[in-house]
Amino acid sequence: MQRRLLNRKSGRGAAVALVLLCLLAAGSVQRASAQKTKAMGPAASGEPIVIGSTLSLTGAFGATGAVHKVAGETYVKYINANGGLLGRPVQWKLLDDESDPAKVSALYERLISQERVDLIMGPYATPNIVAAMAVAERHGYVLPNHTAVLTYALTYRCQFPTWSTGGRPNLEVPRFIFQTLKTQKQPPKRIAFVTNTGGSTNFISYGPPGSSEGGAVSEAQKAGFNVVLDLKYPPSVSDWGSIAAQVRAAEPDLVWNSGLALDPVNLIQAMQQLNYRAPQFFTLFPAPGPLLAMGAAANGVLSLSLFEPNGRLLKRMGQPAKRIVANFGAAAKAAGLPYKVFDTQAAASWSAWETLVAGVRGTKSLDNGKICDYLLANGAKTTFIGNLKFDQQQHNFPPNQSALKQIQSSRWVVVWPQRLRVAKLLAPGGLK
Repeated sequence: MQRRLLNRKSGRGAAVALVLLCLLAAGSVQRASAQKTKAMGPAASGEPIVIGSTLSLTGAFGATGAVHKVAGETYVKYINANGGLLGRPVQWKLLDDESDPAKVSALYERLISQERVDLIMGPYATPNIVAAMAVAERHGYVLPNHTAVLTYALTYRCQFPTWSTGGRPNLEVPRFIFQTLKTQKQPPKRIAFVTNTGGSTNFISYGPPGSSEGGAVSEAQKAGFNVVLDLKYPPSVSDWGSIAAQVRAAEPDLVWNSGLALDPVNLIQAMQQLNYRAPQFFTLFPAPGPLLAMGAAANGVLSLSLFEPNGRLLKRMGQPAKRIVANFGAAAKAAGLPYKVFDTQAAASWSAWETLVAGVRGTKSLDNGKICDYLLANGAKTTFIGNLKFDQQQHNFPPNQSALKQIQSSRWVVVWPQRLRVAKLLAPGGLK
């Protein structure tokens, strides 16, 4: 009898505790829901604000264009989940320019003149951005862009680049790289330059056309390096074998590839066919995933970076940045991207969207002229690159904020400058 009484009391106590737990849980859910609703603000409603752009979803730039597509889609989803823009939902009208500047011009003309989009976003890759800029200028549209490097050609007052390599990247980028290489105990002495003659990469190697300013090749010579090969190839190159053979014959300590997208992959594969590996290999603007997919063949490859989501940098940025990185990763996985990391390309893309939104919110308007004036006067606050100031004397290019990254153990890590690095720069002798 006593045992049964105790069991009854225990049962009643458990039931009461269960009820209390349910009430507490319900209260917690309601509080969390209220906090979420408060953070998100009122739901977007009304006619959508249409932002038009092209991207290279196919063609030579397709591997990197896909990254910008996912970044843009993630941003649009993010802003619509947080009340939209001016209280209205955002719609992104995206067209494939097939990596062809001629198609870029026609498509932006269509977006503005026929589709009557409210705003535009720049395409991927400098040649395409230059083509889009001419259309934007003709119609007075603001043109945020995420990957422009050809500073001398981007003269339009209302184009706003977020690729922060400075107003003279043909000088600033190589000086930064060469200074970093000289921090090694045994820096390279012999450099082989292999340059894609497309706009931005050619510019970094040789400087503006018709100018004596020069670029990476002349800067290497000034810095005391021996340039043992200076080889150029067209963007449409297919014979990588002859290029690799000339590189091997030059016996460089460092191969500098002023290339983009899949160029470094093609060159490294061609060198593998010759059973040759460069002691050190630097490439400017690669599609990051395909290089990692090469495994040991790409270990030690160096490249420019604006942001990598590793180490103390992301931790210092806090939860909002972590959520963006995670959301991009999930979207990239759903899209089937081979490389799902929110890095330089995605950060530049995200910053371009933030720049456009800063102008709209700052003016509370879709008037492109007002947005342009606002951004010139106030700049834009971005999550991953910081506060961008657009210097008209430098064609609106923000100061150089480059970092150097390296593939180590099948992962891109920042190795310089010291304030950002999460790993030490591995010289040829330190590579496995």
